[in-house]
Amino acid sequence: MIRVVLADDQTLVRAGFRSILSDEDDIEVVGEAGDGEQAVALARELLPDVVLMDIRMPALDGLEATRRITADERLEGVRVVVLTTFDADDHVYGALRAGASGFLVKDTEPMELLHAVRVVARGDALIAPAVTRRLIAEFAERAGGAGRQPDPSPRLNALTEREREVLGLVGAGLSNDEIAGRLVLSPATAKTHVSRIMTKLAVRDRAQLVVLAYESGMITPGWLA
Repeated sequence: MIRVVLADDQTLVRAGFRSILSDEDDIEVVGEAGDGEQAVALARELLPDVVLMDIRMPALDGLEATRRITADERLEGVRVVVLTTFDADDHVYGALRAGASGFLVKDTEPMELLHAVRVVARGDALIAPAVTRRLIAEFAERAGGAGRQPDPSPRLNALTEREREVLGLVGAGLSNDEIAGRLVLSPATAKTHVSRIMTKLAVRDRAQLVVLAYESGMITPGWLA
């Protein structure tokens, strides 16, 4: 059973999400929060698999709430999906940097919401949709335009050449199957490479690998065009 906490300051939004999720046999809504502080408290109390987190909330916004949840070692198994009203919200990139596993637009279709919850609950990240790649590329480009230079993390030195290649493809938003096809590997081998990279770089999931790949200058917007 996938246990979900809903965090949104709009009661009707929470009710809509609860209605969709509660109809599924494998998903249970275990708590609701009206602000970021409540969301963090419920995450610590209930240890859900997934928190659906609105970015714009009173008391404590979703960005800081996400950061607190993902920084808490006791909540290592809790995944956060940030919710936004449109796919160019300036805070989404910050949420991914804070440790969120992905994001959803609030008017997403019910099947997309259910898919997102299941994907994140099993430890994957919402980075495959083209809109997510465009979003990260946009903010990476803005950062470069503002004079920010890539920060090649020393952690990357721990990677083999093959792992660097795989990291670049993850950063471009490719799935394990797509990486396997491009590098002529089995999907299982591609998945093993990704898992080892996450362990070596001490990141929670693929979403953080995407951010790291851009921020380190390993890839740039349009790199895989």
